Amino acid sequence: MALEDISLFQVLKAKLDYTAERQRLIAQNVANADTPGYAPSDLKPFTFETAMKNAVALAPAGQSAIGGLSSAGAPSMGGAGLALTNPGHMVGLSSPPGNWKPLVLPDSEARVDGNQVVLEDQMAKLTEARLDHEAAVTFYQQSLTLLRTAAKAPGK
Repeated sequence: MALEDISLFQVLKAKLDYTAERQRLIAQNVANADTPGYAPSDLKPFTFETAMKNAVALAPAGQSAIGGLSSAGAPSMGGAGLALTNPGHMVGLSSPPGNWKPLVLPDSEARVDGNQVVLEDQMAKLTEARLDHEAAVTFYQQSLTLLRTAAKAPGK
């Protein structure tokens, strides 16, 4: 079983993709801090609820988001057309697309030239995004450690 087949890792990957995209947008905002008429953009907050809704929406028809079974309990086919050879096999979801849509969210003030980037606000957002990214990486590493511990032979 691949890590992509486990819902927890799918959500963590989506969170890491989100924080990477948010950091890219903030860097773009800072780079355009002197561009006349520029309005900064950001992403809507990433929530666990949103991640789970995306996972359910990405599940192939007749398949639950977790476990790879149809509502009738029978194994289902994956989106790539792979056949299950054993009813105990789990079908994973395709990874969520990283198509985060940036929203134009002006900062608290605008300059005379129409630029709305406030560097202090952008630095606060960047710090928040960095902390979110570090938390997701730490949780990912701890989850891998837990899987390794569970996979060890008893007494070793």
